[in-house]
Amino acid sequence: MKNRKAGHRKSSGALSFSIYIFAIILFAVLIRSFVIERVVVVGESMEPTLDDGDNVLIDKLSYRMGDIERYDIVVFPVDGIFLIKRVYGLPGENIRIDETGLIYINGEVIDDRYAREIMTDAGRAGGLGVTLAEDEYFVLGDNRNNSIDSRALEVGSVRNKNIRGKVLIRLTPLSKFGKVK
Repeated sequence: MKNRKAGHRKSSGALSFSIYIFAIILFAVLIRSFVIERVVVVGESMEPTLDDGDNVLIDKLSYRMGDIERYDIVVFPVDGIFLIKRVYGLPGENIRIDETGLIYINGEVIDDRYAREIMTDAGRAGGLGVTLAEDEYFVLGDNRNNSIDSRALEVGSVRNKNIRGKVLIRLTPLSKFGKVK
């Protein structure tokens, strides 16, 4: 009789352990799917703010409850690759870039404090500019002359539903760990 009870306790312990491991995995998957996610920066388009190879955490939850704001750094897919860019144009706005690289929102020059250098190619935002739909954003890389962003037809305006999240924290390199501005 004692052997049966001991065997029952072993299988009960194994079952409890399996449920515990399953719960941890499920919790991790839910957090990654709906709250935060780690993304690796690929390329130099966001220098000097973010460098090639940096690991960042993105907040996927805040945009479900609030609005995307000008100058937020966002992550979105283009042809299966995640791009990281800074938001300049908001829904309904007209964004135009002149021949000197100045950015105009609805005819007013805006502060472009994040640009690494003067922009040499206005792309599709030249001329009369681009007027965004009610669910679109215009994004630019901080390294303007080494960035494929909303100026290019292959990226274009980014729809709200395609924005995966907002960059919050740089994890690595550890020497630059902290909040991303």
